[in-house]
Amino acid sequence: MFISTTTIRVRYGETDQMGYLYYGNYALYYEVGRAEAIRELGFTYRELEEQGVMMPVAELNVKYFRPATYDNLITVKTILKELPKSSKIQFHSELYNEKGELLNVGVTTLVFVDVNTRQKSGLPEVLRERLAPFFN
Repeated sequence: MFISTTTIRVRYGETDQMGYLYYGNYALYYEVGRAEAIRELGFTYRELEEQGVMMPVAELNVKYFRPATYDNLITVKTILKELPKSSKIQFHSELYNEKGELLNVGVTTLVFVDVNTRQKSGLPEVLRERLAPFFN
């Protein structure tokens, strides 16, 4: 299992009239978590794209428990529970407030796509090499 954590402070412009993090912005926080997780593995989304692999979102599932509010420091935990065996990869996200209370969980499924053909492809070898030690 691979786990990455990052923090994000809820900005005023991301909140709704009640001062809560707008529900649609949780997906953006998941994206930050995924990008930082990949960075922790030693490369970036940009580098994957330069190697010919795109990763569009195919599915997003979200469950809300408590609101995040303006100026909260949110911990985004991004988890890969299994090494991808097909063209799909699932990122599990958990958001916590400063008290350690679970606010939200989500699962984002992305698909590996060849930049040139726009067809599904398998797990890029460079990503497999970086992830393999976490799944032995």
